[in-house]
Amino acid sequence: MSATPPRTSPAATAPVRVWDLPTRLFHWGLLAVVVALFVSGKVGGNAMDWHVRLGLGAGVLVVFRLAWGLVGGRWSRFASFVKGPVTVWRYLRGQLPAPAGHNPLGALSVLALLAVLALQVATGLVADDEIATVGPLNALVPEDWASWGTHWHKGPGQTLLLVLVGLHVAAILFHRLVKRHDLVRPMLTGDQALPADTPPSRDSALTRLAALGLLGLCAAGAVWVSRLGG
Repeated sequence: MSATPPRTSPAATAPVRVWDLPTRLFHWGLLAVVVALFVSGKVGGNAMDWHVRLGLGAGVLVVFRLAWGLVGGRWSRFASFVKGPVTVWRYLRGQLPAPAGHNPLGALSVLALLAVLALQVATGLVADDEIATVGPLNALVPEDWASWGTHWHKGPGQTLLLVLVGLHVAAILFHRLVKRHDLVRPMLTGDQALPADTPPSRDSALTRLAALGLLGLCAAGAVWVSRLGG
């Protein structure tokens, strides 16, 4: 008499560290800076001094994230979530399970936001509102470059950034309300419920110290850039 074969149970899940602390602090810090940039830009006047400083801060965070995307925790690295068009298409068709961290479509949103923010920072550095605020690098570029940069920074670039932020928020709400998948909590706690054998991101004291050093280098670079134009 043969034994009854054991039933196959679903893969056990457990909290897995997906977002290391530097990535989480970057995410919420960038959110605060972008909101403050929009507010200071609309208020104008003396607030524009803070707008310039906040713009440099945004540049520091973007450069930091680009570097951290190469050397950070496993699921913060671009190699872990930036996929080709075939993978994105398969994910959209429901042929792939929800991955750890960013899904293939969310990765495109991350790249788009970083690219547009980087362009906003770059154009802000050379912009001139012809009232009281001049970007620190305005004097170092040709006049037509500065003119185009000012136009983009105050017009299409700002609109495009608002659209991307809106799509980002809409995607979070869609996942929460329709797919019952909370994207906010993991970005707060760092952990995501995943199969127990999912490899976690590194998030040790040494990793965090390295991130702090990298952020310091980015900040020093921003100070150097701000002084280039005298």
